[in-house]
Amino acid sequence: VQLAESGGGSVQSGGALRLSCVASENILNDYCVAWFRQGPEKAREVVAEIGEDGTQTYADSVKDRFSISRDSTGSTLFLQMNSLKTEDTAMYYCAADSHIVCCPTCSFGVWGQGTQVTVSS
Repeated sequence: VQLAESGGGSVQSGGALRLSCVASENILNDYCVAWFRQGPEKAREVVAEIGEDGTQTYADSVKDRFSISRDSTGSTLFLQMNSLKTEDTAMYYCAADSHIVCCPTCSFGVWGQGTQVTVSS
């Protein structure tokens, strides 16, 4: 399966963006899938995860601002980002794991190429 992100761009602080991740096969409802990001000179971090049962988890830094969701067909994963801050500037990646439940040991073997989000003050 291949993943392809889109929707990134440049916005001002306080703005919003909606990222999309399209899968080549309709599997996104069947496994743990997630959004990661890597900012300049920062380590990659998980932003949001959603398991097969719909359970969602978020990084503390994005709680109440970001929302992860999937379409009913399992072909597209979304990340709605509101109230963006300059520290949200990063390359954002979607990823899929072979587990149906998101877990600390999930290795996320399938990745997209990323989409850049730049937030200016």
